[in-house]
Amino acid sequence: MTGADRTVFVNTAAASEAGTGAEAAPEAVDLTAPFGGGTLPNPVTTASGCAGYGRELAKFLPLAELGSITTKTIMLAPRSGRATPRMAETAGGMLTGIGLQGSGIEHFVSHELPWLAERGARVLVSVAGERVEEFAACARALNGQPGVVGLELNLSCPNADNRGLVFAANPATSHDVVQAVREVADPTLPVYAKLAPDVTSITDVAKACVRAGADGLSMINTLPGVVIDTDTLRPHLAGTVGGLSGPAIRPVAVGCVYEVHAAMRAGECAAVPILGMGGIRTGLDALEFVLAGASGVAVGTAIFNDPTAPLRVLDELREALAARGFAKLTDAVGLAHHKN
Repeated sequence: MTGADRTVFVNTAAASEAGTGAEAAPEAVDLTAPFGGGTLPNPVTTASGCAGYGRELAKFLPLAELGSITTKTIMLAPRSGRATPRMAETAGGMLTGIGLQGSGIEHFVSHELPWLAERGARVLVSVAGERVEEFAACARALNGQPGVVGLELNLSCPNADNRGLVFAANPATSHDVVQAVREVADPTLPVYAKLAPDVTSITDVAKACVRAGADGLSMINTLPGVVIDTDTLRPHLAGTVGGLSGPAIRPVAVGCVYEVHAAMRAGECAAVPILGMGGIRTGLDALEFVLAGASGVAVGTAIFNDPTAPLRVLDELREALAARGFAKLTDAVGLAHHKN
């Protein structure tokens, strides 16, 4: 059954509870999105690593029209990344093993942030480190910088002090990173912890991050995978293992958001905004994340074949909300958890 063949049902009981009508004009839908302890004008951002520092994307859309733009992950020192090949297309998306190539925090602050600020972009800066102290040092360097609206901690980095295990694999190490950053970061800047799906319990990691002071959660990072080149009979990526992104991981990502939001509703941890990501190509994809509990969404892999995807998804999400009788984005957040 195609999307055109499907009948859209308005959940009238839930819509009544939320104060919505049977229909709403798309242009009247309030897309204001919770972000940390504040708000952004709309819920759409870019997924880290899929739009660089924004320069290439700015050729296709005004960056200021997005709720925010999330930068590629920045580390304390410049980093060349892995050897090539570093990308492989798959049936359901793509596998990447870039190795966090970047210019380092000093160059980013002096060259990239001023350029973004001139264009009115609201910047969510993704940072990472091999040690807890490196996360904190990056956060400290961003204090008071123009255009920065928040920090996203990429916890899927190997921990140099813990046998190379990624920070996100352990609630305790995730807690340590968030706590260290929260202690030095500007208290007005929301700190989001980006969680990995390939862990024993993503809810336990989420709880640890919130206890440590995370103002929000980004979910999810890529899933590990391997592509074998059947001509060379060897792994396609130079680094062998890469991160799978794209439509193939969307059900996993939606499930993670649903699970963590359910824990918040049950009072197992304090409720914070969730930024959902993983295979979003359309407004209906974004709506899935919102209904599962996300108050913001990030568009990533879709940008590679449609650089206008973030704004298109925003328009489609607005229309999807209106068609289902929602006057406000926030009325739809987590609605899939409500009993009819």
